[in-house]
Amino acid sequence: MRSRYAAFVKRDEAYLLRTWHPRTRPARVEFDPRVRWTGLEILATAEGSAFHSTGTVTFRASYAGGLLHERSRFERVDGAWVYVDGDFPE
Repeated sequence: MRSRYAAFVKRDEAYLLRTWHPRTRPARVEFDPRVRWTGLEILATAEGSAFHSTGTVTFRASYAGGLLHERSRFERVDGAWVYVDGDFPE
């Protein structure tokens, strides 16, 4: 999760696509040039250990003028954790 946040900060499209599940990966990542990320707070995790094949991370990512609150789902593919999708908890 932290590495994907850093990739958004750096606008590293190649890394984001490489760490996105093939089933849900977009063709491109569009970055809004007005968004300046300012912080990441991990709120909760579930599963995601060496003994699991899935896991979730609930986080808040702040940016100048706003906040993104998401529960992200990850799966292990060929031994590596990849982002599947996310929803916005209440």
